[in-house]
Amino acid sequence: MSDLVLAAAFLVVLLALYALGVHVAFAIGISSILIMLLPFGPPFDVQTPAQRFYTGMNSFILIAVPFFLLAGRLMNEAGMTEIIFDFAEELVGPVRGGLAHVNVLVSMLFSGMSGSAVADAAGLGVIEYESMVDRDYDKNFAAGITGASATIGPIIPPSIAVIVYGVLAEVSVGALFIAGIIPGILMGLSLMGMVLVLSYTKGFAPAVKQYDLAALGRSFVESIPALIMPIIIVGGILTGRFTPTEAAVVAAVYALLLGTLYYRSIGLRSIYDVLKETFIDTSVLLFIIGIANLYGYLLVLSGVPGFLTDNVLALTSDPTMILIILAIVLFLLGTFMETLAIIMIMTPMLVPAFPELGIDPLAFGIIMMVVLMMGIITPPFGIALFSLERVTDRELDDLIRGVAPFYVPLALVVLVLILFPDIVLYLPRQFGLY
Repeated sequence: MSDLVLAAAFLVVLLALYALGVHVAFAIGISSILIMLLPFGPPFDVQTPAQRFYTGMNSFILIAVPFFLLAGRLMNEAGMTEIIFDFAEELVGPVRGGLAHVNVLVSMLFSGMSGSAVADAAGLGVIEYESMVDRDYDKNFAAGITGASATIGPIIPPSIAVIVYGVLAEVSVGALFIAGIIPGILMGLSLMGMVLVLSYTKGFAPAVKQYDLAALGRSFVESIPALIMPIIIVGGILTGRFTPTEAAVVAAVYALLLGTLYYRSIGLRSIYDVLKETFIDTSVLLFIIGIANLYGYLLVLSGVPGFLTDNVLALTSDPTMILIILAIVLFLLGTFMETLAIIMIMTPMLVPAFPELGIDPLAFGIIMMVVLMMGIITPPFGIALFSLERVTDRELDDLIRGVAPFYVPLALVVLVLILFPDIVLYLPRQFGLY
């Protein structure tokens, strides 16, 4: 009974603070300290919060966070977005609904540089949306596919959210990166399939009449330097040349050289601004991870994962059904909480219970990311929707109508991954990473 009271106390205090507008890191930290002060909570020790906070941040893999952030910002500053968009338009433009397919393909390519759905929606989304509107596409449809395609960002490596999950779940970040490739491609193909269906029903024409091989060749050559970035990251990890942390450093240095020496679009002032933004974001993320480590420690110490395991197993012992239940819960959470907050709150609570539940933590990590990405385009929170509302001329209800058809292909991808988790595990196993 005490476990039930303690679990309820954790949840009530945390959600109350979150509802009051307290930042997720402070909400987690305050609720952890308050729980330690309860008479039926884990024993209070002044040293424990400091030690756990430090231990959470003292991880070699976390060095990858600032360098991946830096690499993504440098690539954006160098003007890679427009170059990749031009190449994608030449590549899939002749297909019916061409610019919508371009929208998805660019997001898949761009995800190998930014790893952020919000960055995709707010930055790349402007170009994608305006290009489609200029070609007389329905505005709601244009905004909808822009939001839906942005969900691919954190699935195809690199991804800050995946790094955070890997650290908290103690799962190889390199294996998680590689595991996201096939699910990310499936998301893109499923969205393009829905685009094709809607293109025939709505009468959308191709972006260009026919392939111009000369133009395709020129745009491909121009985009090669940018396309090499994800190849460096993924190829280096797969071949064992470097770890994900080292890959982040290599990517940042490559992006800096590309922007300053090849494209000559990055100056000293740009470098200063990019470094400043990276330092600020990194310090915030590390603070959050440190607090989350204390929270996870207290959850385990309090027996909450065991309590959760017993109650879930009372409902069903089938790992597939358990994953479906967890996916529904995560989706509902994703509609009103930010992604990193959910990862930090739920990962320490769920992962310790996985051995007894028969769930693979690596497969679950990728499934979790895909489900949470559906949440960012779902009201009432839907942070990607709010980003699109700022950069387009659409109201929130217009965006919801536009994105609604694309829930279907994304939900089907989630279901396929749950029913066949070996899809997620295939590449990591093939390359000996898991």
